[in-house]
Amino acid sequence: MVTPLNFTFDNLPKEGLHEECGVFGIYGDGTVNPAYACYNGLLALQHRGQESCGIAVSDCGVINYHKNMGLVTEVFNNSILDSLDGQMAVSHVRYSTAGGSVLENAQPLVMRYVKGTLAVAHNGNLTNAMEIRKELEERGSIFQTTIDSEVICYMIARERLKCHSVEDAVANAVKKIEGAYSLLVMSPSKMVAARDPHGFRPLCMGKINNSIVFASESAALDACGAEFIRDVEAGEIVVVDKNGVRSIMPKKACNKSLCVFEYIYFARSDSYIDGISVYESRKQAGRILAREFPVEADMVIGVPESGIDAAIGYSEESGIPYEKGIVKNGYIGRTFIKPSQGERMKSVRIKLNPISDRIKGKRVVVIDDSIVRGTTIDRITNMLRDAGAKEVHMRISSPPFLWPCYYGTDIPSRGELIAVNHTIDEICKLSGADSLGYLPADSLGEMLGNKNIGVCDACFSGKYPAPITKNALEGKERGGMNFDNNCTSKEED
Repeated sequence: MVTPLNFTFDNLPKEGLHEECGVFGIYGDGTVNPAYACYNGLLALQHRGQESCGIAVSDCGVINYHKNMGLVTEVFNNSILDSLDGQMAVSHVRYSTAGGSVLENAQPLVMRYVKGTLAVAHNGNLTNAMEIRKELEERGSIFQTTIDSEVICYMIARERLKCHSVEDAVANAVKKIEGAYSLLVMSPSKMVAARDPHGFRPLCMGKINNSIVFASESAALDACGAEFIRDVEAGEIVVVDKNGVRSIMPKKACNKSLCVFEYIYFARSDSYIDGISVYESRKQAGRILAREFPVEADMVIGVPESGIDAAIGYSEESGIPYEKGIVKNGYIGRTFIKPSQGERMKSVRIKLNPISDRIKGKRVVVIDDSIVRGTTIDRITNMLRDAGAKEVHMRISSPPFLWPCYYGTDIPSRGELIAVNHTIDEICKLSGADSLGYLPADSLGEMLGNKNIGVCDACFSGKYPAPITKNALEGKERGGMNFDNNCTSKEED
């Protein structure tokens, strides 16, 4: 086995990749129950956050809410949803940080201040949150959470004291924050949606009759019976109230930089993000891999879930038959909670299990979406070998991770990234595969159909589209971007 200096598996966090949070909101027309619409929307966004969830509803200006730790179906039932009566609502699903998996950090955040009440749901990560928080604390602000979303709440509340409307307060606040945010703000009478000027995180708008709906992904609009209208533009603020829908652009849009990993991994296959089909982009990644890394094989399989679409594309391009070779147990939960690496490996096998009679004696191409730390890189290969695979050829539908992310995706510091510490040949040996191929970084545009939408690929290229503060850089090197200085939890996929 190839091992680098000062790089061991024993002292590394768990493998996997996750992005924090999904948001959903509705300004109702009286024909739709907002709480139930949010519930259905959150179910469709559950893949974006499984630590906690919440719904806040405004009933004639009085904001009531319920949130808790756990899955949407665990936190809500008919009795709770019936108690959340009102005309509009915002909601949230969340992945938390290690040490930050507590109820206080669950969203939406509901803040009561001199002008009334605000409910805020946020997806993303601010790069200057530490500086703003320190400034607020020195002026007497007391924070109840360890998340940067609370910084946004304070900024909006402070600006609201100087403005005549909540949308003006949001517009002033976003001029002072940097980084990634797709944001829903609910006042007693208005719904405000905002997307950062780089468009790092997705946000779209739809309608049910005359009700206006916002969601992180279009699949959530489908789940509640909403018709897609359009994506919220980078840098745009959309305001919905009794007078209708209007748009303002308080901060000039920068070069569009949507996180490319929405297409590779995060979003559901049935979603469209900024006009591009997630399913088709993943299939295209598989086609590219087949052209770049051809191999003689008997079957192509995908690691559930996001590897399956790329595997279909690889099969179509190569002519090698696609087979369902691995079955995922959707009820096992997250394996990173296991106390030891050995226990986590057992849980991986419970969660993913090969169909042995399809694999035995076959030369197998297996498609996975990414390799991050590489702490369990050999898990799939060993599983397939044990099932009788004659050869295992691993293909990865993303380029190698070489740089950390500061915009809300839990890609760690450079020292923890296996591709920084190993060559591809060494990674192949560590994986136990017969061959290994990554999606070339210069083919990301082709993966997206050569549509010039503008994406952030900083985790592959090191080219960061938005400024990174010294505190943010140091926080990532310490192992976490948030105020409790802990890493975002990793799942053994």
